[in-house]
Amino acid sequence: MSIESSVGPDHAPSVTLTAHGPDVALTTVAGDHPTVFARAFNSGSADAVSQVYEDGGVFVPEPGRQVTGPALTAANADFLALGLPISVHPRHTYVADDIALLIVDWVIDGTGPDGAHLHIEGTATDVARRGSDGRWRYVIDNPFGTA
Repeated sequence: MSIESSVGPDHAPSVTLTAHGPDVALTTVAGDHPTVFARAFNSGSADAVSQVYEDGGVFVPEPGRQVTGPALTAANADFLALGLPISVHPRHTYVADDIALLIVDWVIDGTGPDGAHLHIEGTATDVARRGSDGRWRYVIDNPFGTA
């Protein structure tokens, strides 16, 4: 599986599914990383979502519980199984050298797998790091912020 470094025609990061799996166009702009995540999430591929985290990255699927490695992929797959898109609205981006604090409002809304309306939202408090390739990846993805 490769990671694409280009952006789509609208200058936004893109996700391309290939025979070898998803290719995620990571960004060189910290404030664009939530959009990269949303595009990976909306592809429906847990492998695509995993590419937006650095090795050893942490995901907090519910307040007080952090996961990493295969458990991170599985926890994101649980959200993907809802079959609903996520929308993100970055509120603040604070960058110090190769570390960024991202405050992001997000919403998952629609008809769930059981036919009932589902609405989940939060304000994420995320930490990203710029890798040696100049691309940003999550170190900590905490979608429920301070909850």
